[in-house]
Amino acid sequence: MPEPIKVLVVDDSAFMRKMITDIVARDSGMTVVGQARDGADALQKLDALKPDVITLDIEMPVKDGYTALTEIMQRRPTPVVMVSSLTQAGADMTMRCLEAGAVDFIGKPSGSISLDIAKVAPEILAKIRTAASARLRHGASLRHTPSLGHALTLGPPPSPRPFVAIAPPSPPIPFSAHAVPRGGVLIVGSSTGGPRALQTFIPSLPADLGVPIVIVQHMPAGFTTSLAKRLDTESPFSVREAVEGDTLRPGCALVAPGGRHLEFDARGVVHLTDEPAVHGVRPSVDVTLGTIHKLYGARATVVLLTGMGKDGARGMKALHDLGAVTFAEDESTCVVYGMPKAAVELGAVTHLLPLHDLAAAVADSLRSRPVAGVR
Repeated sequence: MPEPIKVLVVDDSAFMRKMITDIVARDSGMTVVGQARDGADALQKLDALKPDVITLDIEMPVKDGYTALTEIMQRRPTPVVMVSSLTQAGADMTMRCLEAGAVDFIGKPSGSISLDIAKVAPEILAKIRTAASARLRHGASLRHTPSLGHALTLGPPPSPRPFVAIAPPSPPIPFSAHAVPRGGVLIVGSSTGGPRALQTFIPSLPADLGVPIVIVQHMPAGFTTSLAKRLDTESPFSVREAVEGDTLRPGCALVAPGGRHLEFDARGVVHLTDEPAVHGVRPSVDVTLGTIHKLYGARATVVLLTGMGKDGARGMKALHDLGAVTFAEDESTCVVYGMPKAAVELGAVTHLLPLHDLAAAVADSLRSRPVAGVR
């Protein structure tokens, strides 16, 4: 039998510590090795308890979660799942924590906590389990991080690596003449570890990429607003959360709103839906790719970044078979090699590259490849 995952629960609320501890204790594959009432208390217990995963509240006295997280990553890098309030301020701080090295986050209930926390118990356990197997990365940025192993430190920019072509696309199928959108489109999908990967990939794309960008990151409502704002600040083009009626245009990246599927109608106009989750997530990359398939076919370019599960693999495969060029993040830089791995196993990936090489490769591909159906 494998050793149980050792969890340290950190929260200034004794009630929340008990609720999370009780949830973890019900899973035979996990054990709570300790509790801490604030960030300072957690840091004092870190070396002695040696947890595999830490659940870390953000808003705490003495030492808050963000400050504690940055010190944990310096002293003893450990997978951390943040516990965030479901407010805009909470979302903004959660983005900072994900950039600083947290693997994922859990929304803290704001109503009847005892009832609401029970509803998210499966999510808590799933995220702890995922975090325990995640590849940690810390430091200011992955743009200058070599694709080696666990808990990497900053170094000089890596030398450019050639494409790793693993599944050449089929010959392009002629695109239907009635389609309204012209040119190509870039769709980027990500999940666990995605916000930080997007902070590396999206700002590294050139301003003159020449195609619209669509980003689908698995997140609940509210958090994608903060993600879009942070990407917009760092990118050489506009990035914003998509709204009903938006249209695709070069020089603008649209982020699928958390908790809603992002689709496009026959004219390429954004339609947001509350249809059931696909692969257990909403927004779903596969849902967006399904409508992109109808509009762009072989003219689409798809990128799958780090993430748990298999969302996006099926849609990528369908586009790849039409002749679209597809990219996936290599295991060496993924926090969780789930979504890219599923696409590779389906034979859906044209090029497999580490994160720091993806932006340049995608830009080169869009500039050099004749795209089927451009009129």
